Amino acid sequence: MYQDLRRTYWWRNMKREVADFVSRFLVCQQVKAARQKPTGLLQPLDVPEWKWESVSMDFITGLPRSQKGYTMIWVVVDRLTKSAHFVPGKSTYTVSSGRYVASLCLEFSGSWDSHLHLMEFAYNNSYQATIGMTPFEALYGKCCRSPICWGEVGEQRMLGPELVQTTIVAIQKIRARTLTAQSIQKSYADQRREDLEFEVGDMVFLKVAPMKGVLRFEKKGKLSPHFVGPFEILERICLVAYGLVLPPSFSTAHDVFHVSMLRRYVADPTHVVDFEPLQINEDLSYEEQPVEILAREVKMLHNRENSLVKVLWRNHGVEEATWEREEDMRVQYPELPALPAARPPSDRSPTASRPPASRRRLPGFRQQSPSSSRRYPVDRVSSRCRIAAPTRASNQFALPSTRA
Repeated sequence: MYQDLRRTYWWRNMKREVADFVSRFLVCQQVKAARQKPTGLLQPLDVPEWKWESVSMDFITGLPRSQKGYTMIWVVVDRLTKSAHFVPGKSTYTVSSGRYVASLCLEFSGSWDSHLHLMEFAYNNSYQATIGMTPFEALYGKCCRSPICWGEVGEQRMLGPELVQTTIVAIQKIRARTLTAQSIQKSYADQRREDLEFEVGDMVFLKVAPMKGVLRFEKKGKLSPHFVGPFEILERICLVAYGLVLPPSFSTAHDVFHVSMLRRYVADPTHVVDFEPLQINEDLSYEEQPVEILAREVKMLHNRENSLVKVLWRNHGVEEATWEREEDMRVQYPELPALPAARPPSDRSPTASRPPASRRRLPGFRQQSPSSSRRYPVDRVSSRCRIAAPTRASNQFALPSTRA
């Protein structure tokens, strides 16, 4: 913008004032993509003081059904020694999927649950670079005797104070190695991130990510704001987490967010935000619903008539209406009112010059799967009102009297 203005105008401190004006522009603050490094330095978890004092859990799902009906594995891992227990289960609940054990289960097909103890033994007897030994050795203080070396003479047993002292020394060694590994990991991660801090009372925008599986990206989907708000910071939870004052329409979303999801708001007296009532889900998204069919047309494609309807969506203006396939709309939204009469197709001859088949496309619409879910990130905030520090009991905003 500055380069365009300098060709015709000049005034003192022109470059600084242009940059200040652009930084305060509300649309730019909400839509402009971040060009800086991701914010929030890595915060490693505290290293446990003793064995099985702190555990992590996960689920491996999508396994073939065994003869006993098991379809998943519950994995419980000691965060200090890295030793794990595998428990078969029948629940369909999933947190994430593991590739290592899942690939082994394919070898045993329907009887993988009867071989689960062997998989657990193989995992606990595998070398872990973080602690510099196997989980079995970290847990029991000695290496496990595998079937290959079963005939070897075992080590002398340790009893009493000697066993306690040896265990304490081993735990100290494991904790030191774990802290070293965390420090190295943090140094590499922080090179690609930057620190960002806010104070209580600051106004920030909240980042909203699109949901997975969204196929309909028309004008609004591409140009919708990446940030919503602004909202007031109520408290600082930790170094990289903040609690926000959210309006009642955001009641289903948790009010604590990582600093990487926040952007500092630059205040300006001219800012006015449309704050529309939305039903927000826990993942900061809402389900798009059609309100009205504005028009109906028939387009010729591949010598076939394709019926299209112009749909007005909830929380969007008429200028943001999109063209969709009539057949898909009837399947997904059978409760829609009667459709208007269709306009006749174009008079252009089907044999007229057209682009190659690989490049033909109906203008203004995208083909949709009938089963696709129309859900979009939140991009607005409720009832036309001015921006200021909101209170917990109200979603009314007023402009701050001073410039930031």
